[in-house]
Amino acid sequence: MKVVMIPSGFKECMDANEVAVAMEAGAKRFDPCIQTALVPMMDGGEGFAKTIVAIKNGELIHKKITGPTGEQIVSHYGVYVEGNERTAVIEMAAAAGLKLVPRNARNPLKTTTYGVGELIRDALCLGVDRIMIGCGDSGTSDGGAGMAQALGVQFLNKHHEVIYVTGGEDLLHVQSIDLSMIDPRLKDTPIDVACNWTNVLCGEKGVARVFGPQKGASPRQVQLLSDAFDHYAKLIENEIGIQVGHMPGSGASGGLGAALLAFTPAILYPRFDLIMEFIQIEDKIVGADLVITAEGSIDFQTPQGKIPCEVARIAKKHGIPVIAITGTIGRGAELNYEAGIDAYISIIQKPATLEKAIFKAPQWIEESVDCILRQVSIGMKIGVKQTVRQEEKT
Repeated sequence: MKVVMIPSGFKECMDANEVAVAMEAGAKRFDPCIQTALVPMMDGGEGFAKTIVAIKNGELIHKKITGPTGEQIVSHYGVYVEGNERTAVIEMAAAAGLKLVPRNARNPLKTTTYGVGELIRDALCLGVDRIMIGCGDSGTSDGGAGMAQALGVQFLNKHHEVIYVTGGEDLLHVQSIDLSMIDPRLKDTPIDVACNWTNVLCGEKGVARVFGPQKGASPRQVQLLSDAFDHYAKLIENEIGIQVGHMPGSGASGGLGAALLAFTPAILYPRFDLIMEFIQIEDKIVGADLVITAEGSIDFQTPQGKIPCEVARIAKKHGIPVIAITGTIGRGAELNYEAGIDAYISIIQKPATLEKAIFKAPQWIEESVDCILRQVSIGMKIGVKQTVRQEEKT
């Protein structure tokens, strides 16, 4: 049996490489001779820069920047050379990711993407020819205003005074935008962005309502953020002439997508499309008997461009069954059956605290894959018996 394992990471727990190793250990536990292929995937979130740099034999550059809660942190971005072009790879999660926001400080009204802008500015200082940005695993909901400020955009209140936007709620106080001080190097530097293409900034399916609660927002805060983003989008339309409110990807990373569209020459791409330029998975899938994928949570959002369903889409072209393992099974998870995932299971075996689940995740992933393959083996044996019986009847 050949089993291909194509996991993403488990947010705030294990990166994709760690998940893949645990999955393979489970397969070998079932059968030491089983044929496996590991293809750890990233979706623009944690590990994006390191993975791309490793594939391209580039280098990581470490930089002290402003973290999402305003404290100084050490972050990183990557640089690689291909042909005559030097590309910087920036991972927003390394500057403003949820993992960088302590649980007791998760107030999306008060977190900033300023550090993302600092990484972009540092890359420009290196004289790179192109910038690639991965949007995922964010811990912010400031509409990308922090990033914009780091690049020279000034937000003004009703008195025409410059104000510092430290989080999403401050957007309500912005009455005009001054672009006169924006970094001039931006206009000559192409920026490609890997993001969740289905996320939009405004409306009932806007990022505040869909993702705000995941970042610690109460119902009141969700409404406040939604109102702030509506105001922000209208302001950008009036001042810059771009209708970002419902543009694909505008809601990515708490609205960072909107700021990239409004204030930089960025082009946003469905993250899987851009990532597939670096990680070829179809060749690995062809000829497999089974694909096992993984993600920290499977719910109604998974079919909207997340790795398990993108993997399933490719596997289905070749008639290969797909099973997903996950930490939690959320609302609307059954939609994944329609998206190509044949079965999904949670690795969590019994009630546990989040801390224990994180600690036990490697062991539980291993045990879950072992269990899956035992069940698949039973199904194969039943299939053989049914075939024999059918042949005997004929």
